[in-house]
Amino acid sequence: MVLQDIEYTMQVLSKVESEISKVIIGQKDVIRKVLIAIFCGGNVLLEGLPGVGKTHLVKSIAKVLDLKFSRIQFTPDLMPSDIVGTNIISKDKDGSLNFTFQKGPIFANIVLADEINRATPKTQSALLEAMQEKTVTVMGQTYKLDEPFFVLATQNPLEQEGTYPLPEAQQDRFLFKIDVPLPGFDEMIRIVNLTVESQMPEPQKVIEGKEILNIGRIVRQVPIAKPVLEYATRLVLSTQPHIEENEIARKYLKFGAGPRALQHLVLGAKANALFEGRPNVAFDDIKSIAKSVLCHRIGLNFEAISEGLTQSEVVDMILQRQKEW
Repeated sequence: MVLQDIEYTMQVLSKVESEISKVIIGQKDVIRKVLIAIFCGGNVLLEGLPGVGKTHLVKSIAKVLDLKFSRIQFTPDLMPSDIVGTNIISKDKDGSLNFTFQKGPIFANIVLADEINRATPKTQSALLEAMQEKTVTVMGQTYKLDEPFFVLATQNPLEQEGTYPLPEAQQDRFLFKIDVPLPGFDEMIRIVNLTVESQMPEPQKVIEGKEILNIGRIVRQVPIAKPVLEYATRLVLSTQPHIEENEIARKYLKFGAGPRALQHLVLGAKANALFEGRPNVAFDDIKSIAKSVLCHRIGLNFEAISEGLTQSEVVDMILQRQKEW
């Protein structure tokens, strides 16, 4: 890996983060983690109350990265063909009838799957192939999606009536699940001043698709020392309740995170190191993204639910038990 590539990447990442922060007040941690996922080629599940800026964040990122943006509003009557597209009958020049594939909104670079848990499992599953393989299959014909390709999905944590919780297999396809908090007092004032009393600034393009893919390749080359990799591995394995020495997992979890969680943890830590201005992965890089990688991949058992614990609190307990060596 060339040092010049690392320095260039650090400068670009800093500029992208700074440009988005001009139009998104606060939410620094959310912005950082969404960008980490994008430069790692991963998908993100954003959970937060209405009005906290989830949609505006995704649109702003698409403008700064100069990517084709598409929004899908998920509803119970949405069908898979509404997402991926369908074959339609069309006439050619000589008047004969042919089937022509009409592309759906999934054919974009950044797809905002708004309120994804409002759609039925059948429709939710239409995203799985696109999220994992970057392809779409319709009537036996496979179509490749343009890269870079990311799904940024949102869901409301409060309104659960008439919703369909995402299955574990689909949640595992999200590199991060990020909680989007309500802004604080000072941030509320800044938001009002920016959006009500003055004209909203427009984010400016910083890079484009080819550069994003190139940075993704550089991210994968960031070195990680053996002790740090072993720490990340122990952390993921500590969520498995079937392992005898995992007291916390055995007490509070039905199931834990698997190999994909470790892959995402290491990859995300590499990108975080570059955002922090370091050419190698540190223990703090693993810790800073651990909850976003692990929380949606573990299942609470009855004892944890009866004690009022959340996935985040259980992961905190596991993090406190893990030692760096």
